[in-house]
Amino acid sequence: MTSMSLHEYRQRYPGRLKEKASSNKFNAQKIELDGMTFDSKKELKWYIELKARQQRGEIADLKHHTKFELAPKVKIAGEKRAKPALRYFADFTYFEITPDKADYVVEDVKSLATRKLVSYRNKKHLMKTVFDIDVKEV
Repeated sequence: MTSMSLHEYRQRYPGRLKEKASSNKFNAQKIELDGMTFDSKKELKWYIELKARQQRGEIADLKHHTKFELAPKVKIAGEKRAKPALRYFADFTYFEITPDKADYVVEDVKSLATRKLVSYRNKKHLMKTVFDIDVKEV
C-alpha cells in the first residue's frame, strides 16, 4: 500500500454533495465519500485528516458513526409504548498509537452551537458515566 498525501487524497476523492431532502437547522449539508455519508463538510474534512493519520501509522482501527447504547429500552408503567433505548452515535472512533500503548478515542465533530445543546451534553455526560469515555470535540 502506498502512502498518499492529504492533498492528493482530496484531489482523488473530492466528495459529492447530497441533494437536500430537508433543511438542517444548522445548515449542514450531507456529503458522500468512499461510500460513506458525512453529516457536514467539517466532518468530511476531519475524516480526510484522520485517514491521512491512519496511513502514517499514528492511529489505527478508524471507524465512522460508531453506536453506543447508553440505556436499554424500558417499559414505564402507565405508558402505552416502551421508551426506546438511548443511543449515542460517535462521529469517529480509533486507537491513538503511542510507543508504549494505544488509547481509545471517541470524537465528535461539533459546531459551537451544537456543543451547547442539552441533549448532546447529556449524552456526553452518560458516555463518561456508563463507559468511562471522554468524548473529544473537534
